[in-house]
Amino acid sequence: MDIRPIKTEKDYEWALAEIEKLLDVKPDTPDSDRLDVLVTLVEAYEDEHYSIPLPDPIEMIQYYMESRGLTRRDLEPYIGTRARVSEIMNKKRPLTLNMIRKLHTGLGISGDVLLQPVTIAA
Repeated sequence: MDIRPIKTEKDYEWALAEIEKLLDVKPDTPDSDRLDVLVTLVEAYEDEHYSIPLPDPIEMIQYYMESRGLTRRDLEPYIGTRARVSEIMNKKRPLTLNMIRKLHTGLGISGDVLLQPVTIAA
């Protein structure tokens, strides 16, 4: 099995080409094992060199609202009063752990995103 660490962009491109060749292999074969190892190496390389930062929690909530046709009133069961929703959405107050739990459970917004720090407006 000719597999080596991915240290350079050239190694990365080689691994991607190898993965492409192996996409249709049968499970539980030496080729499928090779595919699994290559995918793991590529994921590690991408995490180190091409990591994508998580979005701002408030921007994620806004996106979620827009994509589902929700209003700020729809956030009240998860955040609190209309005034509290306004404070959160205008970055005047941070999300609490309880709000994060409710938004995650009730709306399915990623907890990883909601836990990101928010810069509070002065």
